[in-house]
Amino acid sequence: MNTFSKLNISFLIRKNRSNKQGEVPIYVRISVDVERVEIATGRYINLQKWNSKLNKAFPKKKGGVQINQFLDALKNGIYDHHTEMVKNGEDISAKKLKARFLGIDEGRKTLLELFEYHNKQISELVGISYSPATLQRYFTTLDHVKNFLKHRYNLKDISLHRIKYSFIIDLEHYLKTVRKCNNNTTYKYIKNFKKIILLAIKNEWLNKDPFTKYKSTLVEVKREYLTKEELQKLEDLKLSIPRLDFVRDIFLFSCYSGLAYVDVTNLTIDHIRKGIDGNNWIITQRKKTKIPSNVPLLPIPEQLIKKYKLSPGKKMENLIFPSLSNQKLNAYLKELADLASINKNLTFHMARHTFATTVTLANGVPIESISSMLGHKNIRTTQIYSKVVSEKVSRDMNKLRKKF
Repeated sequence: MNTFSKLNISFLIRKNRSNKQGEVPIYVRISVDVERVEIATGRYINLQKWNSKLNKAFPKKKGGVQINQFLDALKNGIYDHHTEMVKNGEDISAKKLKARFLGIDEGRKTLLELFEYHNKQISELVGISYSPATLQRYFTTLDHVKNFLKHRYNLKDISLHRIKYSFIIDLEHYLKTVRKCNNNTTYKYIKNFKKIILLAIKNEWLNKDPFTKYKSTLVEVKREYLTKEELQKLEDLKLSIPRLDFVRDIFLFSCYSGLAYVDVTNLTIDHIRKGIDGNNWIITQRKKTKIPSNVPLLPIPEQLIKKYKLSPGKKMENLIFPSLSNQKLNAYLKELADLASINKNLTFHMARHTFATTVTLANGVPIESISSMLGHKNIRTTQIYSKVVSEKVSRDMNKLRKKF
């Protein structure tokens, strides 16, 4: 194709691809001589609002003017790219013009290309600087971005120079509405995406930071934990089913040690050592953060270590507990909650919260010591539990105040 090829730009709708609201997608068709390609505009319209003769929206219908203005802007953008290609003396074809308009022509970095470059770097550092869980989070974020590109733009990839503030807002909206992610989950995915964009800026593949005006905050989540009475109910529960007895034991171990699921399941006899006081301690580091977590053994976890010393079902001989998936563990905890008449959504992570509140803070252990045992990077993370305990004190005192 040469630079004097005939160019035609028109719009059409796809009646067989309607969405749940009964609206149909609008496509732009680019024709260069006999070759033609189509691009999804990302906009939908009600069939009654579309003028098939003029291939545009009826301006008097609601939203018609805005849609026509958008389509005109798209057409002008395509003409601008065509003009640029003519000025440069480039051979022009419909496919090349489409690629230039979408920003996925050769020589320009694309979003998914950057994402895969980043994830490859992270995968090579797993076990050195990153955990497998961190890598999985970025792969999950990549999947969401791929699905968003398909859903919003009907694209498999997009040029980095097309990532604007509006792209981030649309991605956030997609995660909350289509993927049904809550605020904090959405925040974390957008945070992962931001890291990818910052990598592009540092490598000078992107000139402007689209996150400059973007703001989002985490919503404080109520930390559920077991009270002293609920913990006692669980301890006193008579169980005849071995799997439930084991789940109760490993949960109580975490309640009295503060270890997360992954740290409990990876705990070995080598992690149990004599501390500076001559008593047994758990000397380890958190799998998630690589921060040391040294916890003096209380009587209950010490008894449980002895109980499971010769227990079968361990992946490695020196492991303290037999293996059980987190999914099954949480499912069985629901059964235990019913049996113990605990009206809470019992999850394994609640054991860690229980250690921080009921077991330690409520018994006068300083917050600095708790932060160290939990392996927190920042004491502000631990102070969340202090607030939870303060709220309970306030509720209890209000009850007492009413009595007086």
